[in-house]
Amino acid sequence: MSNVVSMENGGPSRTALVTAYARAYHQIADQPQIFTDPLAARVLGHAAEELPNLGTAATDRLGGAVTDRPRRLFFATRARFAEDAVAAAVAAGARQVVILGAGLDTFAYRNPRRDVRVFEVDHPATQAWKRERLATAGIDSPETLTFVPVDFETQTLATELEAAGFRRTDPAVFVWLGVVYYLTPDAARATLAYIAGQAQPVEVVFDYLRSATTEAERAYQRARAERLAAVGEPVFSYFTPDGIAAQLRALGFTGVEDHSAADLISGYLGGSAAFGGAPTPALNGIRMVRASR
Repeated sequence: MSNVVSMENGGPSRTALVTAYARAYHQIADQPQIFTDPLAARVLGHAAEELPNLGTAATDRLGGAVTDRPRRLFFATRARFAEDAVAAAVAAGARQVVILGAGLDTFAYRNPRRDVRVFEVDHPATQAWKRERLATAGIDSPETLTFVPVDFETQTLATELEAAGFRRTDPAVFVWLGVVYYLTPDAARATLAYIAGQAQPVEVVFDYLRSATTEAERAYQRARAERLAAVGEPVFSYFTPDGIAAQLRALGFTGVEDHSAADLISGYLGGSAAFGGAPTPALNGIRMVRASR
C-alpha cells in the first residue's frame, strides 16, 4: 500500500494524489473506459484488486476520487483530451512534450516514441516522492524523460526548463492540468505568455474554473474554495470563456477550443445517456482548453 503524505512532509500534494487515485480506479470501475492507463495503480503502490476498498475510513480523504463517478470520469476525460492533443501535435512534428504540474502522471512511461522527449515539471517534494514510488513499483524512467523540479518561490520555469535541455527554438506541446485554479490570474497569464513565446507550432492544453453565473454556483464555489483552503490548496482564479479566449488571442494563439467538462465526458461516452445523469455542480464549472499558434 502507498504511504499517503503531504508536500509539507516531503510527499505529493493532495490534488496530485486525488487525480492519480481517480485515474487508477477508472481503469476497473467504468465501462466504457475513457482513458487507458495500466500504470496508474502501480505508481500508487496498489494492486488493482485493492482499489475498490479505497473509500474506507483509512483513506477517507481520497474516497471521493473513487466513489464520485462524475468526478472520476472528469479526471479520465481530462487526461484523454490532453493525450489526444499530444498525439496530434506529435503527428504534426512536435518532438517536445512539457507536462506542467505533472503530479503522478504516467504519460512519459507509456510514451512509445523514442524521438519524443518529455519534460516533467513539478514541485521538488512531489517529484521526489514520485521518483521513489516509481523505483518501488519497478517502473523505469525512460531516456526520453527529463525531470525538471521547480520551486516557483525561488526558481523560474524558463530558467529550469532550458537548463534541463528544453529547446525554445523547437515546436512543443504543453500539458497543464489541475494547476490554473491555484494560481493568480497574473501568474497564469505569465505562464501562457511563456508558452506563446515558443517556436511555432506550439500548443497548450489546460483546464480552468468558470466564473459563477448564478447564486447557486457562487454558493457552491465558496464552499469548495473553503474546503480546499482548509487543506492548504486555496483557489485563486476563475475565468469566463470569452475572457480566456481574448487573453489567448492577445498572446498570439490563433486556434482556441474551449469545452465544458460535461460535454467532453458525454462525447467520449457516446452521448449524455451514458454519462449517467445531469452534470454535477463541480463539472458545470470546469472547462478544458486547447490553444495553438
